[in-house]
Amino acid sequence: MAAQSVFRRRGDEAVPNSLDIARDTFTWLVTGPHPVSLNGRLFPGLPDRHIPLDEVRDRLLARRCPQATRDAVWAHLVLRSRTEGATWTVAAVGVALPALTSVAATLSDRFAGDPADVHAEVLRGFLTALSTIDLRPPRIMLRLRWAAYRSGYDALAEALAGPTPVAPGFRSTPPHTPWGHPDLVLARAVADGVLTQTEAALIGATRLEEVPVADWAAAHQTGEWAVYKTRKRAELRLAAYLRDGAAETDPTDPLTDQVATAVALARPVTPTRDLPRSSLSVSVAEVGSEQKVQGRVSKTDAKSGVQGCGTHPRSARPSEVPQCA
Repeated sequence: MAAQSVFRRRGDEAVPNSLDIARDTFTWLVTGPHPVSLNGRLFPGLPDRHIPLDEVRDRLLARRCPQATRDAVWAHLVLRSRTEGATWTVAAVGVALPALTSVAATLSDRFAGDPADVHAEVLRGFLTALSTIDLRPPRIMLRLRWAAYRSGYDALAEALAGPTPVAPGFRSTPPHTPWGHPDLVLARAVADGVLTQTEAALIGATRLEEVPVADWAAAHQTGEWAVYKTRKRAELRLAAYLRDGAAETDPTDPLTDQVATAVALARPVTPTRDLPRSSLSVSVAEVGSEQKVQGRVSKTDAKSGVQGCGTHPRSARPSEVPQCA
């Protein structure tokens, strides 16, 4: 994605982007007397009949839907996409669209440029993973969602890291630290040795994206309580790092304050049981004067279309529904 897209204004919201097109195409597949359907007899927990894909999507999003049913349906969709392509690839995208829309909204939040490029990269990452993802481990959709997020994030980082044209004359200026997105605050902390890449990914997922810690722990095959402890230690170091660097940060940039405040105001959670220790490696980075940081961090701390998504569509996300189909 070209770096100059940072300077582009948002275009006419009536012009659809890639996710709008995917939504409209999926709607066409499930409309009419013969919608594209799944045989519910093949999947435990689904009705014993042919189920249109839009109804399948709604059933997978329900909190009461068993994870085994979700994985069975997604394995079926992925295999049909690989073997038949075309219709079933669009079907897989349509069933995943709530999660993809949530990812695109997260990455486009506070992005001054045209979000269409970011949305296209989110969709590209999902389609790439659709052809390569291992169907044997559980939580197939969660892993597909992470692939989409990483693709969109890489495109966003490339755009934000480029020089910004400034009128008159369209001169280039250095990027404005921390480059307009809180994820890049975490990236800077990794570069400075305050956080490991695993710790930054954990904080970004469970704090900024609101991915449940249990889901993150399952996807990384580690204990839930160990993830809480790892995150707490990392956030204490991050809070101290941001406080110590506040004097050197541009005072007009609110992003560092937002991250520091969110971390500092978190409250503790008392465990109810002992859980196995994590295999996650926690690096002990030197922060400032090497003083131990005291604190506690909690574990929870309208036109149609997605072209204008700049904030999370919370009314459409009951309990992180769009994140995992």
